[in-house]
Amino acid sequence: MDASQALPQVESFLQQHADRFVDELKDLLRIPSVSADSRHRDDVRQAANYVKERLEAAGLTAELVETAGHPIVYGEWTGAPGAPTALVYGHYDVQPPDPLDRWETPPFEPTVRDGRIYARGATDDKGQMYTHIKSVEAWLQTVGQLPVNVKFVIEGEEEVGSDNLDRFLEEQKERCRCDIVVVSDTSQYAPGIPAITYGLRGIMACEVTLHGPSQDLHSGVFGGAVANPANAMSRLIASLHDDEGRVTIPGFYDDVVPLTPEERQGFADLPFDEQEFLDGVGMTAPFGEPGYSTLERRWARPTCDVNGMISGYTGEGPKTIVPHYATAKITCRLVPDQDAQQLTENLRRHLEEQCPPGLRMEFQDYHGCPAIVSDPTSAAMDAARRAIATAFGNDPVMIREGGSIPVVSTFRDKLGVDTLLLGWGQNTDNLHSPNEHFRLEDFHRGTRASARLWAELVSST
Repeated sequence: MDASQALPQVESFLQQHADRFVDELKDLLRIPSVSADSRHRDDVRQAANYVKERLEAAGLTAELVETAGHPIVYGEWTGAPGAPTALVYGHYDVQPPDPLDRWETPPFEPTVRDGRIYARGATDDKGQMYTHIKSVEAWLQTVGQLPVNVKFVIEGEEEVGSDNLDRFLEEQKERCRCDIVVVSDTSQYAPGIPAITYGLRGIMACEVTLHGPSQDLHSGVFGGAVANPANAMSRLIASLHDDEGRVTIPGFYDDVVPLTPEERQGFADLPFDEQEFLDGVGMTAPFGEPGYSTLERRWARPTCDVNGMISGYTGEGPKTIVPHYATAKITCRLVPDQDAQQLTENLRRHLEEQCPPGLRMEFQDYHGCPAIVSDPTSAAMDAARRAIATAFGNDPVMIREGGSIPVVSTFRDKLGVDTLLLGWGQNTDNLHSPNEHFRLEDFHRGTRASARLWAELVSST
């Protein structure tokens, strides 16, 4: 099959059925598939069944694979012997919609306003994932075949940690074997500037609790005579950084792979207005590790952040006590080649050494994953560049992201393949927040880019 000659027919199908695609997406968005809430367990399964049905309607074979939690939807079309195989990963579960009073329209009643579709999951990840199902449908319903083999793994636990995905990939390794993974769960660089994400930071997460007196104590009677867990926690947290913002966990920077001059220049060449960035987050000045730009700190340097602290009385007015405990939640974003397990142990020892006498420290290690950086000059990256440039009308820029997507390292570890991170949405789409939305223009352009990608992957091999 000459894929390039078939593309006009495929793209005509996408254009003719664009409105139907949006209607189908609305049906999926109406399902409150909140994986974190057991009350929505049936809704999560309903969303899984909907995705399975859409894969089958597109022309693939599909099934629900049961797990100890929510089911994984697996689908495939493997009618192109000798051609590359792409595995599309996505998730049909969504974040809780709270706070409900901040939504302009109900989170599970998808509404189109100003060219955007508003609903929980619109961009993370139902809308972006759905573009790939529709692009495959366009090929199979017009040409009758695809230029490549395509497999789908769409899970229902991404928003709660993907606990059962590793086991599925290990048990189904041969079935999931592929040459490249495609994930659309990131963002464009900015409106009108599409992007390919070639690097993600890793993560380590923990919770630290300092236990003091057996109950809250009157600070006038006992203050100064026993260690105050809140005071001690403040000092422990302060000990994690120096005055300039460098992380002081022992060995934290020992294995960091420095940015290349080419990468630093590439970041510097991107259109970035620092004042606009600061205004957007309500800050008056940047802060962070000296010697690096704001983009470098956000994307490619390691960090340590306190995500929450709980201790003592937090209600209205004063209450004079020595609290009986203090808790802090801490995460570190990691870069190549930092070891999450080793650095978690270093952090634990550091905090123990700083803990004052009389207090007992409890340390809970949550999760971790390594940073991932892919070769931005690979043949698959070049194929994605060409597909995106045609669909979006602009060449994509190559970026890193400061967040972590653990499944990317899972695919590398379990299947030995790299991942194309092709984001169709925007960072301003209110992911995980009220009024989440997805530009319909980006939805359609993403679908077109996906359709062209299947042809470009053949020409790149």
